[in-house]
Amino acid sequence: MLGSQEMVVNEEKMVHRKSLKRNIKHRIWEYLIEKIIFILGITSVVIISLIFLFLFRSGIALFKDVSVKDFLFGSNWFPISVNPQYGILPLVTGSLLVTTGAILISVPIGVGCAIYISEVAPPKTKTVLKVIIEFLSAIPSVVLGFLGIVVLSSWVRITFNLSSGFTALTGSILVSLMALPTIISISDDALNALPMEYREASLALGATKWETIFNVLVPAASSGIIAAIMLGIGRAIGETMTVMMVTGNAAKIPDSFLTSARTMTATIAAEMGDTVRNGTHYHALFAVGIVLLMMTTVINLIADFVLHRGRREGR
Repeated sequence: MLGSQEMVVNEEKMVHRKSLKRNIKHRIWEYLIEKIIFILGITSVVIISLIFLFLFRSGIALFKDVSVKDFLFGSNWFPISVNPQYGILPLVTGSLLVTTGAILISVPIGVGCAIYISEVAPPKTKTVLKVIIEFLSAIPSVVLGFLGIVVLSSWVRITFNLSSGFTALTGSILVSLMALPTIISISDDALNALPMEYREASLALGATKWETIFNVLVPAASSGIIAAIMLGIGRAIGETMTVMMVTGNAAKIPDSFLTSARTMTATIAAEMGDTVRNGTHYHALFAVGIVLLMMTTVINLIADFVLHRGRREGR
């Protein structure tokens, strides 16, 4: 009897030792993983900070030769003329015009597609549509730009009886295609995240399916949909290759969507390779990048604020 008790005690000690070893190993692994994640996070912050520092240091040097007023409100961008002028108003106007057109096209289509995928489409159709949306987001911008040159610009020129189809409208249509996956995916996630009780309660009170969608679900998911729209705007305003290929690249303030325009991103991409390092033109392009960075940062902050406010209200 005594021997069996000693065996039980020894087995309990062995189990306790094994459990203690496992706990020690788990704690060591958790400690290492936490430190690795911390180091990676700090590294990414440092890298982004260095990028910002380099951008601001190179851009602010412009204002030794050009006043802030002439840069921000000047209506002429002639960096390689005899009397160079570095007014970015045509570039900002072109960027805003192309972005506005893209959002006017992509927001109704994107939100409508998200509603259909989330609330109306059968499961098989929903799967197919999601695959198509993912495929659309994977198309390189240069391919869309090439299609715009070959197909869309000709359609715009013939339809509106223009001398050239390389207009702000052409760029807006193509950029809207690039913003659609972001708007559709995030809006769909916002609708799917709503509790099923919202749908059941609305239907139980006698509302139709469409009344439930437009009067209950869309307002409840409005914060996520607005965040999707803001991120889509950020995607549109930061597009480079497509707009450089199809908007005509005329550095003038556009009169309408049917005239040529030039965006800030296209200007940086087109002119950076031809500048003299540390010259005025070189610093001007970095200053354009600073303005673009500020615009996209404001858009992302608004999207983040709206998204977090919606989550707090949901709680």
